[in-house]
Amino acid sequence: MKTPYDPAHEGAQMTFDGRMSYGDYLQIDTLLTAQKPLTAKHDEMLFIIQHQTSELWMRLAVHELVAARQALREGRLPNAFKMLARVARIFEQLNNAWDVLRTMTPSEYTQFRQQLGQSSGFQSHQYRQIEYILGNRNEAMLRPHAHHPEILQLLENELAQPSLYDEVLRLVAADIPLPPAVLARDLRLPHQANEAVMQAWKLVYQNPEHYWTLYELAEKLVDFEDYFRRWRFNHVTTVERIIGFKRGTGGTGGVSYLRRMLEVELFPELWHVRTIL
Repeated sequence: MKTPYDPAHEGAQMTFDGRMSYGDYLQIDTLLTAQKPLTAKHDEMLFIIQHQTSELWMRLAVHELVAARQALREGRLPNAFKMLARVARIFEQLNNAWDVLRTMTPSEYTQFRQQLGQSSGFQSHQYRQIEYILGNRNEAMLRPHAHHPEILQLLENELAQPSLYDEVLRLVAADIPLPPAVLARDLRLPHQANEAVMQAWKLVYQNPEHYWTLYELAEKLVDFEDYFRRWRFNHVTTVERIIGFKRGTGGTGGVSYLRRMLEVELFPELWHVRTIL
């Protein structure tokens, strides 16, 4: 009879009394006990885990976006490119999560929806932080976090500094002059599409060899926003598939609110410039 394989014979560590284990390092006990369903309905676990894992991916997205912005600020463009590419892949993972949630039917969701109270995804402070980092800044969205002073201060601090796209435009201005109104705008407001900025990007796209670094940066941003737009589209499609046109648990219009978000452009000139090339 063949002896079962024992990895200890090849040097694998098999005892962990006083040693760092996989579960210790990753805080697995904390992660696996963070699911607290409010009902006994089978599908509530799916709903909780889908949103918790999305928050974990967003945690990484914030980590990468903050570092990418700092790299842009310091002129470390290759580092920023790597981080932006990673964030695009993160949103690919977030997109895949909707596929799992869409396996839940309307009848299954209604079995526990009432227990959610007024909680809603638009209250995610990490999602709001991502929006603010990217430049989609809406002060009204601070209000859902007023009861958490530390989170409110985190978002206020974000509004007080240049967005990632602001840092990109400062790099553009180093090679192609931009109007002072673009470079010295009110940081608490969202960036608005600007003709001079679009003309600057047009020059970059018409002369990629000369402006190769800016050209590559532009395409990294477009690649990321492409995934971000898909995430928003999959969000609204999933919500419509599960609750139709009911009002959201947080009081928004549900599908109508999410469809409005589809119109948001994070880097508008990079999309508009394609029409005039």
